Amino acid sequence: MNEYRVQGLSCGGCALRLQQEIERLQHGEDAKLSFASGKLTVSSEISMDAVRKILRSDGASIIEPQAGEYGRSERHHHDGAEGHSHDHAHDHAHGHAHAHGSGMFGGALRTVAVAAILYAAALVADSYANQIYAVLLYAAAAIISGYTTFAKGLKNLLRLRFTMDTLMTIALVGAAAIGEWKEAAFVAILFGLNEYLEGLGMERARKSMDALLKATPKNALKLDNGRELMIPIDELRVGDTVRVKAGEMIPSDGIITEGSSEVNEAAITGESLPLDKQAGNEVYGGSINGSGMLHIRIEKAYVDSSLANILHLVEEAQETKTPTELFINRFAAYYTPGIMILAALVAAIPPLLFGKDWIASLYEGLSVLIVGCPCALILASPVAIVSGIARAARHGILVKGGVFLEQLGKLDTIAFDKTGTLTKGEPHVARTVEWDDQLLRIAGAIEQASSHPLAKAVMREVEARKTEIPAPQEIKTKAGSGVEASIDGSIYYLGNEKAMSHLQWTEEQLSAMEALKSEGLTLVIVADEHKALGLFGIQDEIRPESAGMIRSLHALGIKRTVMLTGDHERTAAKVAGEVGVTSYESSLLPQDKVERVKELGDKAAMIGDGMNDAPALAAASLGIAMGKGTASAVETADIVLMQDHIGKLPEAISIAKKVNRVIRINIGAALGLKLIALLLTIPGWLTLWIAVLSDMGATILVTLASLTLLIERRK
Repeated sequence: MNEYRVQGLSCGGCALRLQQEIERLQHGEDAKLSFASGKLTVSSEISMDAVRKILRSDGASIIEPQAGEYGRSERHHHDGAEGHSHDHAHDHAHGHAHAHGSGMFGGALRTVAVAAILYAAALVADSYANQIYAVLLYAAAAIISGYTTFAKGLKNLLRLRFTMDTLMTIALVGAAAIGEWKEAAFVAILFGLNEYLEGLGMERARKSMDALLKATPKNALKLDNGRELMIPIDELRVGDTVRVKAGEMIPSDGIITEGSSEVNEAAITGESLPLDKQAGNEVYGGSINGSGMLHIRIEKAYVDSSLANILHLVEEAQETKTPTELFINRFAAYYTPGIMILAALVAAIPPLLFGKDWIASLYEGLSVLIVGCPCALILASPVAIVSGIARAARHGILVKGGVFLEQLGKLDTIAFDKTGTLTKGEPHVARTVEWDDQLLRIAGAIEQASSHPLAKAVMREVEARKTEIPAPQEIKTKAGSGVEASIDGSIYYLGNEKAMSHLQWTEEQLSAMEALKSEGLTLVIVADEHKALGLFGIQDEIRPESAGMIRSLHALGIKRTVMLTGDHERTAAKVAGEVGVTSYESSLLPQDKVERVKELGDKAAMIGDGMNDAPALAAASLGIAMGKGTASAVETADIVLMQDHIGKLPEAISIAKKVNRVIRINIGAALGLKLIALLLTIPGWLTLWIAVLSDMGATILVTLASLTLLIERRK
């Protein structure tokens, strides 16, 4: 498939009709033309000359081929001399589109302004009884403002294709034919202003989205045997080391090998505050180095990096049609012919049955045709969807399609994995019980060389207490139970209860152990050959934002929050109680989670981060993954929270609810204003300029309401 930028799309309805015409061409069945992004996707086998001809018939044209996919190594073929490399094509297409877009809309506004001045002059001439001059000025205003519409409409009329341009052309010619030059000029000016506002609204939404796509680094300073080589990021390979100076953009995902600095990851995670990074820490391509010099070992080629995937998925998200959009498109297919039939009845029935003047009835019929334009209705959803996706992305919430954004706003149930989602997925010591002052010293000596997660938790506790650690003489690992070590000539043991079978426990010790186990803690016991020195109660630390996030979800109208975990009952109960979910299920295998998620219904989402969560994410009506989770979870999910915590989930749902609310308002406004205008035909009050104003009013309301989604209050 090849992708192209298209300029001159005047409305959503026009884009839909052009797509349908391209689909009728040979090899055109998979064509997609998006009014939201101004992007055309067609088969590489299609005749581009035929495609260009169809676009030109409506005043649209291709401005530049666009690189096939963000974040993919595949390069798409483009016909003729228009082919460019990935970066050049992308930069040129975006720059040219923006420059031309600005010129196109500025030109349209100037045209309308000139026509308005001529119209004002005509009014003055008319008031002084200079009828000929007035007519000439009205005609000039109508021609200047309506020439493009008239040219497209005439072509469509000859093909018996009834678009808005066709309807406007009929109305303008009809008004002029009956001597209503003043009204013809006024209608032309209003329609020109309407088209300008409609295009400007979508362009504003597109630019907000394009701002997210500009965070693409172009080059990298590669270190090669002491030399510094400036190379395109496409040429970076896994294992390469790059130098990133203060203020520069990190070219791809990697690990810091030298240096320390604060790194701004806002473009990737939405985290507004810079994070301190040092050797050994992970960094993302697209994030900005603060004040220090960093050497970074590249862990992912750019095409597989976090930033490249975000850019690819955000662009892709603009192309998906929501259920509401699909319904509106189907509705418009019946609505437009229905309006045409109604217009014919309004024009013919009063003269035939009631003796009304034919000219007056024909005039009202033309007005009904204009009222029936579905453009504002078709525009009701895409501007809101693009604005919502852009706003979510600014917060580090990656929504992979408008359909998922709409669905997110309809949820009533959310299921959570426990480990790594509601908790950090990192064991920590929650309780320490000391029966001997040697506990920390011996525990540190035994665990210091171990990479086991529980050992790391114990070592963090030992180091936090600034304990001096001796070196062990010998260490033996006992599978499944613990470790035996020789320290300072004595034998010590560390492990679970099974590893302490040689001990005689006191009632006090047994009571202490039972209390920790009742809290859902895992026990790590330290002992010598005769007695226990103490123990550590370890648990997976609950994320500090989890409880507040659950409360916010309930406040937003989420009725059920369910925790699904493979952990045992005691731990599950403890975590569920602390975070405040409405229910939980424990000891679940991955396939069990899939079944539970399916039982939750079609207004439920699943959120997780691990490999074992991927099946449940796929099975859920909506899958939400943690951005730093496994690749399989992120790929499977419909929505990705790019930060390594779930605090942004309520924000995501709030944005989605606002988008759905705006779409409902837009549909109501578009249909409501048209209905009011149509009702004016009953007393005979509907005029051409009122018809245009009804469509114009709907367009303005729809556009402004959608663009409010981009506005955020400063906190």
